[in-house]
Amino acid sequence: MPLPTLQQIPSTIAAVADYEPYARERMSEQAWAYLAGGAADELTLADNRAAFERLRLRGRVLQDLSGGNTRLRLFGQDFAHPIFLAPVAYQQLAHPEGELASVLAASALGAGMVVSTQASVELEAIAAQAQSTLWFQLYIQPDRDFTVELIRRAERAGYQALVLTVDAPVNGVRNREQRAGFALPAGIEAVNLRGMRPLQAQADPQSRSLLLGGPLLAAAPTWADLAWLRAQTRLPILLKGIMSGVDAEQALAAGMDGVIVSNHGGRTLDGMPATIDVLPEVAAAVQGRVPLLLDGGIRRGSDILKALALGADAVLVGRPYVFALAAAGAVGVAHVLQLLRAELEVAMALTGCADLASIGPDVIWRPVVR
Repeated sequence: MPLPTLQQIPSTIAAVADYEPYARERMSEQAWAYLAGGAADELTLADNRAAFERLRLRGRVLQDLSGGNTRLRLFGQDFAHPIFLAPVAYQQLAHPEGELASVLAASALGAGMVVSTQASVELEAIAAQAQSTLWFQLYIQPDRDFTVELIRRAERAGYQALVLTVDAPVNGVRNREQRAGFALPAGIEAVNLRGMRPLQAQADPQSRSLLLGGPLLAAAPTWADLAWLRAQTRLPILLKGIMSGVDAEQALAAGMDGVIVSNHGGRTLDGMPATIDVLPEVAAAVQGRVPLLLDGGIRRGSDILKALALGADAVLVGRPYVFALAAAGAVGVAHVLQLLRAELEVAMALTGCADLASIGPDVIWRPVVR
């Protein structure tokens, strides 16, 4: 039987990773497999973290840090710091209040939050509780009329951007979930997808494939659908799931307003590289023309500094705040944001960076080759 939510944060939680064992004790085996697991052998899941650990920072001394801050501006919106809550589905698996607790914490700490299409709470209810900027994560559904209505609902509720996830036309092979027998428990569902018409297309009778040639991929969006999406809204659109410079270039050519380097937290194709390893290639393709964000593997404020040094404008965190949500509700999520921001500011000070504009590639230490 899972333990009850913590009533206060114990002193043993000094870093965001410390929440993980507390979360594990407060979730069912099935929920833990869904939220903590990755695809197949979880190589990419592990490398997202290991890649940050391989990078080293260059300390600087006696720098003028007066007037320092972590402020940034994206799409005309002001943010106190570059830390966003990533879209995570079915947050009521972690805590009964789910996304409502997360948005309360984001509001208290001035963090932007990206709300999942597959949230377990209606997008309007989340927006009604928000006091900070919300973006809406979108999957283009086979039911295009329903997709348009989702966009209209997000616009009416005050969401300020769309984050189109493009790297998951199908789910990855999630063996950990399979072994745990994961299924959504009664009372938890993707409430924002209620009323959507089911996929009706039939598979090609000549195809012997299990997936290729079937109705799911036949209805999956392609680059051609971006023009359709662009015509549906005036909101900025960011593509989430970009892992190559070539795709970043194509995104910009399609009129997209931002790019998010992401491998879906290691949950789709196992064996992909870590996002921080891909970031320089994507940054070189984008060349500052649109905002560039990154998720995957961030557990320290120094990781955020590394991402900004390699070209990101901001980062998204996923599992760390969901683990804190499971352990301590909204207070835990707020604590994670506070820890990451405090560590970021310490790392900035010790590398001589007074503000985000001061953070460049020279922050990353490279061995001298002689």
